[in-house]
Amino acid sequence: MPELRKDPIVGRWVIIAKNRADRPQDLSEDALSPPAGEECPFCEGNEAQTPPEIMALREPGTLPDQPGWRVRVVPNKFPALELEGDFNRRDSGMYHTMRGVGAHEVIIESPRHLAGTTELTADELRDVFWIYRDRLLDLKKDSRLVYGMIFKNVGAAAGASLDHAHSQLIVTPIVPISVAEEIAGSQEFFRHRGRCVFCDMIDEELAFEERILVDSPGFVAFCPFAARFPFETWIVPTAHASHYETLSRAQSEELARVVQRVLEKIEAALDRPAYNYIIHTAPFDTFALDHYHWHIEIIPRVTKTAGFEWGTGFYINPVSPEEAATFMRELPAV
Repeated sequence: MPELRKDPIVGRWVIIAKNRADRPQDLSEDALSPPAGEECPFCEGNEAQTPPEIMALREPGTLPDQPGWRVRVVPNKFPALELEGDFNRRDSGMYHTMRGVGAHEVIIESPRHLAGTTELTADELRDVFWIYRDRLLDLKKDSRLVYGMIFKNVGAAAGASLDHAHSQLIVTPIVPISVAEEIAGSQEFFRHRGRCVFCDMIDEELAFEERILVDSPGFVAFCPFAARFPFETWIVPTAHASHYETLSRAQSEELARVVQRVLEKIEAALDRPAYNYIIHTAPFDTFALDHYHWHIEIIPRVTKTAGFEWGTGFYINPVSPEEAATFMRELPAV
């Protein structure tokens, strides 16, 4: 069973998950395909190679754990957190520990062996964003669980261990410290200004346009003013909403188109880089928040985080967001 341990200095929680050291190909930066002679466990027809599915979007008349699915959700075979059991909180001197209760799921985005999000059709990607919503709505019913983090790793440099298009959901019993800081910062802005900082950012970016990448009626994509990484891009809904799971069907369709356009630009600009995307959303145990706004952050992995960044929390970005946005806007349409 994984374990959660709290740093007594800054309050950061760390997951100790010894079972993940057994993952095949883990710690190898060049092994993204199955070992020689083995089939990809995420491809259609290989459903028996994964744990039993939790949820799937399927063709009518097809059975669970059989072919006929469009998007499939399964438990992670090597979970960072596990649903079974209670917290069993305990103190050992000055240290606080509890069992690693939570959820860790894999969203397999296509039955076909596709490597990148841009290889999916718009309808396929819409289904992916819709099933994210369904899983968050389901897991927030568990009162032990507080925060759902959806993320995608593409490429070995971004942490992927298989190249078949997939994303992950880890649900924790505690709000992660970086999320708590982001929410606290937006709350402080709201307290002083009476407005959502993300809504103000949208207005500012649309007014000046120099960092805008995609301007769609329901979503705006831009390189943030204080971008930490080259070509970092945020996608923010234009209508205020704090929780991703309030996404409507029409919004999921538009979001799929916007994300595809943004990733096509990033892949063309940087020759298909490794990247992560992360959905930032409000915790399960809060009502709609006036001061917070869910959004997606896309981070191409073209630079490395080194000693200065780890030691200070500062980031050194060699490409200004204005230059990055201008370069991507001027690329020919894919």
